[in-house]
Amino acid sequence: MSFLQDPNFFTMGMWSIGAGALGAAALALLLANTDVFLSKPQKAALEYLEDIDLKTLEDEPRTLKAKELWEKNGAVIMAVRRPGCFLCREEASDLSSLKPKLDELGVPLYAVVKEHIKNEVKDFQPYFKGEIFLDEKKKFYGPQRRKMMFMGFIRLGVWYNFFRAWNGGFSGNLEGEGFVLGGVFVVGSGKQGILLEHREKEFGDKVNLLSVLEAAKMIKPQTLASEKK
Repeated sequence: MSFLQDPNFFTMGMWSIGAGALGAAALALLLANTDVFLSKPQKAALEYLEDIDLKTLEDEPRTLKAKELWEKNGAVIMAVRRPGCFLCREEASDLSSLKPKLDELGVPLYAVVKEHIKNEVKDFQPYFKGEIFLDEKKKFYGPQRRKMMFMGFIRLGVWYNFFRAWNGGFSGNLEGEGFVLGGVFVVGSGKQGILLEHREKEFGDKVNLLSVLEAAKMIKPQTLASEKK
């Protein structure tokens, strides 16, 4: 047992433990920046979206079925993760840049939020050029709701998104729930179906604007679709 009295033995042991801990931390960081631990999104069926109850944000709210948004002319719909989030405001601004082209196509632009607190929606509205509805049951964030918790803050992609939005001049706050991930849908008129479904995989994972526009061009207004039946 004389080796126990050798100080080099303990030094080597501490170095081994330290190296092992660093290796484990490096592996965890590496895995956190892959899609291994990300929950896989479940695609929404048209029938699922159609039956969602939404509320207008007027002084006297009206409840409507979501299918009213796209029944005649289709729609582009943003499911906002959190109105006060500067990343969400950035994406809202990007989508709003398509508004002139969407207007030419006759396709409306909408957003849904999962909560209506303080002035959050009012403060979000300058970034979004479309009507906003309340989805109290968070159905647009399903069928399987996905969350990104604190792992998001060690993902390099998230930090890249942070700096991109900051450099773009966007700012926000920490009000409201922001862990349930959002997305963007392009839905055709009538029973045409879901033409694009983008599910946010991490904070600031924006939809491709060209893909949104291409999907919107595929929408057939209900009047034309009816004539072909």
